[in-house]
Amino acid sequence: MCGLAGIIGTGDKSKVQRMLDKIRHRGPDESGIFADENITLGHNRLTIIDLYHGRQPIKNEDGRYWLIYNGEIYNYQLLRKELKNHIFSTDTDSEVIIHLYEELGKNCVNYIDGMFALVIYDSKKKTIFIARDPLGIKPLYYGKTKEGYFAFASEIKALQEVTDDINEFPNGYIYTTENGFERYYSIPQDPMHFADVDNIINGLRLRLEDSVRKRLIADVPVGVFLSGGLDSSLIAAIAAKYKNPLHSFAVGVEGSNDLKNARVVADYVGTIHHEFIYTEEDIKKVLPKVIYHLESCDPALVRSAVATYFVSKLASNYVKVILSGEGADELFSGYHYLKNYTNPWKLQSELKYITRNLHNTNLQRVDRMTMAHSIEGRVPFLDVEVLRYAFKITPSFKINGREK
Repeated sequence: MCGLAGIIGTGDKSKVQRMLDKIRHRGPDESGIFADENITLGHNRLTIIDLYHGRQPIKNEDGRYWLIYNGEIYNYQLLRKELKNHIFSTDTDSEVIIHLYEELGKNCVNYIDGMFALVIYDSKKKTIFIARDPLGIKPLYYGKTKEGYFAFASEIKALQEVTDDINEFPNGYIYTTENGFERYYSIPQDPMHFADVDNIINGLRLRLEDSVRKRLIADVPVGVFLSGGLDSSLIAAIAAKYKNPLHSFAVGVEGSNDLKNARVVADYVGTIHHEFIYTEEDIKKVLPKVIYHLESCDPALVRSAVATYFVSKLASNYVKVILSGEGADELFSGYHYLKNYTNPWKLQSELKYITRNLHNTNLQRVDRMTMAHSIEGRVPFLDVEVLRYAFKITPSFKINGREK
């Protein structure tokens, strides 16, 4: 997890440095800037993979291509084995991306399994390639400066250092100098499964276990947010099978059910459990910080972000990577209002709609609150294979009083 900033059209490092200074929390471990005649790329790095190498911007073997990237690629080790004609100078996933782009060009995004916002500069052709992951787990914004330059950054506050023209880079899209914006991913429209419940559960279990296992890859300690609800408890139970020791974290007000339930789950799955009890006064103190980092004043989003802020702060004392249960409610009809849908096809449409918009709701909350404390949030339920399978389940299994 990191922070990106850049301007296309100028080699002025000072402007990009100001942008990076605004998002130092996203990558406090290392920082770097590359400038060519008409482009400046900046990067703040949070070290997760290959802690002592991999400073960005990173270049390929001959220095033609330069990359800045925020996210994690979970299949980078498999991809690396296929890139046999390249010389690697690090063990990072970022170097895999730049070599993959050398081989496949813009089609590289179709082979990447992960969350990402990335920018690649071709110093020979003077062209740019930008991509954001399918669901927008990683943020990216862009706009034009008053000089007419194209600027981009991981957070709005960084972009505002150079422009008032703020636009969100669309998830599931790429941008190239030659063709502009192009969509490369949409939520699948696969035929429905009408299998029995046991087969559906087994298929989902296999995919979710694989998703969690992939997201435990790190060269730093990993933990889980644990509210005691079904979503986070499933993640914790699976993670505990593959990671020992595993830290879990819960927050709440005195006597809350979340704290009680989280203790029960933590004891059962065997995590090293930590909790923080906050008060109304604590909320008042952190509210300005929550809004600043969240970059939203939406009441519902701010309200839920407060607890995420507290639990992220708690987790940052012990781990650098955290797994969270976001996405399950959207995939499996977990919200109370969805129980009013009696038509399964209308329910399916609504579930896809709220999933497509997660980048402006719960994913934004998790990214900003974890990054405010320099830890990386990962969301196993939103693995593309889990998502594909979830939307192949006939929606009638998700209504009629059934619980997740």
